[in-house]
Amino acid sequence: MTVSKALREDLLASIPNLRAFAVSLAGNSERADDLVQETLMKAWAKFDTFQEGTNLRAWLFTILRNEFYSQVRKRGREVEDAEGTYAARLASQPAQIGHMDMSDFREALAQLPADQREALILVGASGFSYEEAAEICECAVGTIKSRVSRARTRLGELLSLESGETYGADPMSASVITRTIA
Repeated sequence: MTVSKALREDLLASIPNLRAFAVSLAGNSERADDLVQETLMKAWAKFDTFQEGTNLRAWLFTILRNEFYSQVRKRGREVEDAEGTYAARLASQPAQIGHMDMSDFREALAQLPADQREALILVGASGFSYEEAAEICECAVGTIKSRVSRARTRLGELLSLESGETYGADPMSASVITRTIA
């Protein structure tokens, strides 16, 4: 399947609007980011069903909305375990240090200026290239590189990390921080 350059650019241009819509539905930026990622994955997998010339944004927003309501329905079928009966049967318990490291990481990430946080999330956590992140943010590639560098440096300072030191047991935060200190 080949997707035209114009269609790819339209898809990238839709991400900020998708994220805003997802935040309004989910009420939580983390869930919103997950919704947008799932939307983009589903859209990419089904691009062969999209008819060029029709409204791409409407198609993407429909996918996002359907995904949100599917997740709401799924949560309704999940079993509540208030007493911990099911959780007690799990083979491994979560590591407290990893949980605390992730909590510290989230707090430090929240302290970054919005433009730096956005650039770091796009490049470090979402896996976009600097060029793709620049397109999403509608700025120069050098601006994205600068924002990511400043964000990584500031995160290291906020988390009191020494150069070359690794952070946390959580693979997602570790991948962002490892790139930060390097």
